[in-house]
Amino acid sequence: MSRLRMSLAEAGVPLTCLYAVIQVFYHTAQKRLRDLKSKISAQSKRNFVLERDVRFLDSRIGLLIQNRMALDEQNEVEKHLEDVDATEGHFPDDRKMQQYSNLFFLLQSEPRHIASLCRLVSLSEIDTLLQTVMFTLYGNQYESREEHLLLTMFQSVLSSQFETATEFGSLLRANTPVSRMMTTYTRRGPGQSYLKSVLAERINSLIEHKDLNLEINPVKVYEQMIIQIEEETGSLPPNLPRGVPPEVAAANPDVQAIIAPRLTMLMEIANSFLLTIIDSMESVPYGIRWICKQIRSLTRRKYPEATDYAICSLIGGFFFLRFINPAIVTPQAYMLVDGVPAKFPRRTLTLIAKMLQNLANKPSYAKEAYMITLNPFVENNKARINQFLNNLCEVGDFYDTLEMDQYMALSKKDLVIHITLNELYNTHSLILQHVETLSPNDKQHLRILTDELGAAPPQVPRKENRTVELQLYSRWETPIQDIQSALMDSVSSSDMLYMETKSIFVQLIRSLPQVADKRPYNLQAIAERAATTKDATLVRKGIKVKEMLRELEEQKIIDRSDGYQLMQDEVAAELVHLGNLREKVIAETKSLDAVYKTICDHNNYLRGQLEQYKAYLQNVRLTASKDKGATTGVGVVTVGGKEKKPMKPVVLGPYRFTHAQLEKEGIIVESNVPDNRYVLSPALAKSTPFINVRDCRRPNIYFNITSPTPGTFIIALHYKGREKAILEMDLNIDDLLEKQKDNKHLLDLEYVQLNVPKVLGLLNKVFTKR
Repeated sequence: MSRLRMSLAEAGVPLTCLYAVIQVFYHTAQKRLRDLKSKISAQSKRNFVLERDVRFLDSRIGLLIQNRMALDEQNEVEKHLEDVDATEGHFPDDRKMQQYSNLFFLLQSEPRHIASLCRLVSLSEIDTLLQTVMFTLYGNQYESREEHLLLTMFQSVLSSQFETATEFGSLLRANTPVSRMMTTYTRRGPGQSYLKSVLAERINSLIEHKDLNLEINPVKVYEQMIIQIEEETGSLPPNLPRGVPPEVAAANPDVQAIIAPRLTMLMEIANSFLLTIIDSMESVPYGIRWICKQIRSLTRRKYPEATDYAICSLIGGFFFLRFINPAIVTPQAYMLVDGVPAKFPRRTLTLIAKMLQNLANKPSYAKEAYMITLNPFVENNKARINQFLNNLCEVGDFYDTLEMDQYMALSKKDLVIHITLNELYNTHSLILQHVETLSPNDKQHLRILTDELGAAPPQVPRKENRTVELQLYSRWETPIQDIQSALMDSVSSSDMLYMETKSIFVQLIRSLPQVADKRPYNLQAIAERAATTKDATLVRKGIKVKEMLRELEEQKIIDRSDGYQLMQDEVAAELVHLGNLREKVIAETKSLDAVYKTICDHNNYLRGQLEQYKAYLQNVRLTASKDKGATTGVGVVTVGGKEKKPMKPVVLGPYRFTHAQLEKEGIIVESNVPDNRYVLSPALAKSTPFINVRDCRRPNIYFNITSPTPGTFIIALHYKGREKAILEMDLNIDDLLEKQKDNKHLLDLEYVQLNVPKVLGLLNKVFTKR
């Protein structure tokens, strides 16, 4: 900004214009930040819905692959692929909408109802409820009131979990609605932002080393060793048999020699990850730290004899097991990297995550005894990780702030949520199922509202599932004229006047850059300056705060003779605490820009998966065998009730792609084809001795993809100058989808390994519309 000031001064621009420029910039940056936060909140919900659809379709496609899906189930899959049609369906009438407005205001402002409901629903129902709770009811992820209400709900759920726990070891570990809630919470915008800023750079620097093999499982190291020996010598010595048990592999001196330096390197890498995470403590989202605090507090009350280490293991179970480690093991799912990491880095990341898990929890080596060799890392860092986890819990509470927010919410007319019809009806239905538990007294507000609403409407078809804007307001609203009257019972009017005066001065100093650098602050002059600006808002605040200063002086709370020293000191301290707001806004905007891009990229990836399922379902309909009652089958088309032989399938392709093109798009993950060197890999040279060595380079390699029938493909690897392919592989869409469903992301073509989701995307892009 000093450079801008100098440039404008050199150009003869008056200082008042500079301040106007600064103020416009500040307000523009603030608006940009608000817009970004709103977009991230909305996009997070879209992604959650898409991820849930993809999980459902993964399971149903699995049945279809195994030929066990009935026609009605195929129709169910098809419904999940429909887009909402804004012209279809209808809204509830005005009276119903008013009742839903009252109900959802009550649910939002009294989180105990949702907390109880989350404990009562089944595991199969929790995802739909979480969509409404996390991304609709409390969907504004950067608005303090909604965030604090959501955390209050978490506190209630966690308290119940601890009350009903039968043993310490089972706390927060099983896959329950509560654990699903905690995981879903970490996937919101602030959590994604943290993971991106803290882990992305470190993970990307690690996966650049594609050939760095840090495997320490003796059985795998032994197998890799004998494969290499056989490739180099053509045979195996008698003292190195195949398929040896773990203890024999671990006792082999050569295996030990291979593993020893890898252990050192693994511990160094894990230590660098740990240091990065520890140094990032101040960046951890407040909500995640507050949940850690509740886990510690509840554990101390429920198990007073528990050691600090045992308590930290529960905190670490949430922070590492449900938040940090999933992003390390599958960084592509969190959009921290482009594409799936190569084989060796992928294994290294898994080992790093296991080391952090063993560090944060009581380590267990029963299933993977070889991990005990990394125990020095655990022992050396145990005290440090416990200190970090305890420090995570050191955050303030928000109850006082929330109380004021709640009072203010009663007087607001702009509380709005955007909710789909099916979210309305599903939440209504779940409440009715459990209303006797949620609201046993028929005089309670929740029971009154649900009795008036009556039975829940059925779920509407997907294409009619429109989004409505639901204004929230209380049925039992008490008009509130101002904050003072709202808090008269707990806070004196003079205290409220003092706090409000201080708050206005902080706002004025932020809005008037020309007075921000002048110390000490002359509060009277600042008020006068604001009252005489051309900004109507500042004028109102300036006039108001001058009157407030006079009232405080009359009440002898502050004194003009000392320059209102008490108020002046507190305003200065508040501004120091807030820091340079402009720089914070710029930094936060930059960070959230990256998060928003990441979330949008993930949304595109999920939409691509749904497009693949659409294409697949279409292919199934074309090639399905003729079942009882079905109207079509393989080789048969129904026209006007009469069977007619279909036209001969048209062969599509071949479509040509270069090695460089597929590598650039991330479809090729690993390649054994030489780059620009005239050297063949041993495997390639052995299997294709007829190839000219000078031709076998990546610039001369290309791939032809053909689709002889719907759902089947042939990928042929060629090199320039020869008509015959080096390699041909027949692919079936079923096999690819099954690999994706089983989370197997690599397709091995002997000389190259392909990214399965991106191969599916390419096939969908090239063949679906042809």
